[in-house]
Amino acid sequence: MKVILLQDVKGKGKKGQMLEVSDGYARNFMLPRKVAIEATPDAINTMKMNDKATQERIAREKAEALALSKQLREMTLTVTCRGGGNGRLFGSVTNQEIADALAKNAGIKLDKRKIVMGETIKNVGTYTVTCKLGYEITAPLTVKIEEA
Repeated sequence: MKVILLQDVKGKGKKGQMLEVSDGYARNFMLPRKVAIEATPDAINTMKMNDKATQERIAREKAEALALSKQLREMTLTVTCRGGGNGRLFGSVTNQEIADALAKNAGIKLDKRKIVMGETIKNVGTYTVTCKLGYEITAPLTVKIEEA
């Protein structure tokens, strides 16, 4: 019997995959537990439409990430922090502060976990941080730290 998996099944396959299993295994295990559905022509058509929609969504998200990476490469973000004079800051600049400044100044919402700093920023100056945008796309962002 041909079935379409609704979730990952160890030793059989991944969600959305169509495979051939014995009739007893399908009727007694997979179908009652809602792990799979029978591969009827209607179900196969629905599966193909879902795959096509997923591919379109992935392509759209990749294009958005590439556009955002181009925008981040060209921008210089200014972050103002409290300092103690002589170019030293009280504490250090965090990923959250950079994400907040990015949202406030440029209108770009980026999760703090996607901003990777190579070193801790404790002094006034210009630094480069890396922004992970997904789909193996990264962009350098120039951050200028100023003392308030």
